[in-house]
Amino acid sequence: MEISKARGKGRQGSALLAVLWLTAALSAIAFTVANTVRSETERTSTEMDGIRTYYLATGAIDRTLLYIQWGPGFRNPDGTPKYFENGMPLLRYQFPSGVAVAEVIPETAKLNVNASPPQELLKLMVALGIDPGRAQIIARGIVDWRSPSAGGSYTQFDQQYLSLQPSFQARHASFEEIEELLLIQGVTPDLFYGTYTTDQEGHFVPHAGLRDCLSVYGSTGQVDINSAELAVMQALGVPPGTAASIVEQRRVKPIRGERLAEFGAGGRLGVVPNSIATLRATARLRLPDGKFSDVRRTVSAMVKFLPPEWNPPYHIMRWYDNAFSVQ
Repeated sequence: MEISKARGKGRQGSALLAVLWLTAALSAIAFTVANTVRSETERTSTEMDGIRTYYLATGAIDRTLLYIQWGPGFRNPDGTPKYFENGMPLLRYQFPSGVAVAEVIPETAKLNVNASPPQELLKLMVALGIDPGRAQIIARGIVDWRSPSAGGSYTQFDQQYLSLQPSFQARHASFEEIEELLLIQGVTPDLFYGTYTTDQEGHFVPHAGLRDCLSVYGSTGQVDINSAELAVMQALGVPPGTAASIVEQRRVKPIRGERLAEFGAGGRLGVVPNSIATLRATARLRLPDGKFSDVRRTVSAMVKFLPPEWNPPYHIMRWYDNAFSVQ
């Protein structure tokens, strides 16, 4: 009898233990499902914010095109341009659903990759923080890429490129796309696209890349003072301190022609109109509580502006769904 009772209690204990394990397993499954649902909900919400922000940035590009077309003819009571005037590097927009900042970067703010002399290219590389030995290799590589080889023979750079997998040869002709720089010996994605570091306060500090300084449509004469990168100005002979001062002053208001002489650079800096410009817009959504979303989206377009008789009077040459900006 006692043995029977002991066996009954053993079965009850085993059943209770099984129920406890089953409850724990179901709780773990429920927790996992809830956590997954929460994560997917947050991910979906973030993706939706990203899509809405993308279209907000796209709308800023469209509005910038309109403002450029309307031009300086419309003025505010204080005489400032109501829409756009040559030399304005930034346009700020307030939309019902968020805010956007559009940058107008004329290609004349960059050096012409097909025409810049070797010494200018070398100065640019050094200004970008590249050590002198590597800077010389890259500058020579650019010149080699755009120059015919003697008798069609392989150059030293060709031999290097042919040893790679996959192998290729330099064009030995003008650059057609600025992305060809990625094939030049010594050029890395970080150098081409630019990078950023953090300062002591944790803020991002951007560093320009070659695509911000060189262009197949770049200037062979004056460079636009209101949009040129620090490294470009230093490559033209502007002292670093003066170049930094130019950047600070143009953040307040565009620099006009009457002030150009004080910056030197042998007349290489100017307020330069250009028929080709990059429009880059960065947008943020406004949340229901009035605060701004942490999600940012940046899009950019390379635009060629056409005579007014064209409809529309511009042509989108390149479009980038994902671009980088410090705005």
